[in-house]
Amino acid sequence: MSSSPALPLSPAAPRSRWRQACAAMLQDPVMLGSLLLLLLLVAVSVGAPWLAQHDPAALTPRARLQASSETYWLGTDSLGRDLLSRVLYGGRLSIALAAMVSAIAVVAGLVIGLAAGYVRRLDAPIMRLMDGIMAIPGLLLAVAMVALGGANIVSMVTAIAIPEIPRIARLVRSVVLSVREEPYVEASVGAGTPALKVLWRHIMPSTINPLVVQATFVCAAAILTEAVLGFLGLGFPPEIPSLGSIIAEGRPFFQRAPWIVLYPGIFLALLILAVNMFGDALRDRLDPRLSRKTKG
Repeated sequence: MSSSPALPLSPAAPRSRWRQACAAMLQDPVMLGSLLLLLLLVAVSVGAPWLAQHDPAALTPRARLQASSETYWLGTDSLGRDLLSRVLYGGRLSIALAAMVSAIAVVAGLVIGLAAGYVRRLDAPIMRLMDGIMAIPGLLLAVAMVALGGANIVSMVTAIAIPEIPRIARLVRSVVLSVREEPYVEASVGAGTPALKVLWRHIMPSTINPLVVQATFVCAAAILTEAVLGFLGLGFPPEIPSLGSIIAEGRPFFQRAPWIVLYPGIFLALLILAVNMFGDALRDRLDPRLSRKTKG
């Protein structure tokens, strides 16, 4: 009895598998809740020009240190600036900076990790350099670089991204070291396939899942570091609102006007919490070993 020929996969098959994966991921209540919270915070931050009631830099001395009202929903700061507008624009700045830091750190760490893991003679010097960068506290390195380069977007992104690159490079290197010993990779190398083609077709796909997860943690770390730099007075100029600088400006008036510290602090905490929880849930979903341990 002859077996029927295998039917070719339809173009809709990969799309249906992607939909099934998304549906399975969204069934996780932690992932769904953190994703919805994160999307809400991103939406209100990106929509700051339309949602903000007032110019975040407009000074209104007569309205200084006012509590929540119909005119100023979250009150005003010590210079009479609308706190809601400043928090929204500060969140927008933090999210944009975190996205840039994550993109730079992931791309640089991927290239460095691939080179160190696949080219054996480059492994030792590259990893010693990465160890040297990791030996310096990330916040201290960021403070030094911002102090030298000035408070601008280029120096801020560079200062926050550099301490994150070694962590991603070590992660990618560990994946490459395990994947390159697989039979299909060795067979491809033995067949004379160019190194770049082996990296692109056989090794790089194995790094996507851990990189996606690590990118979320880099985003959270970048948001927190930017807030700390702003709180220390090393962030952007005072006319550019950031969550850290808003909290620092409200600290002397905390007993009289606690909302200046409270509202940006809550927004910052919720943003970091949403990113970290989404990253944890994503890691549990993408790593089968963690999923088995959780079920067991």
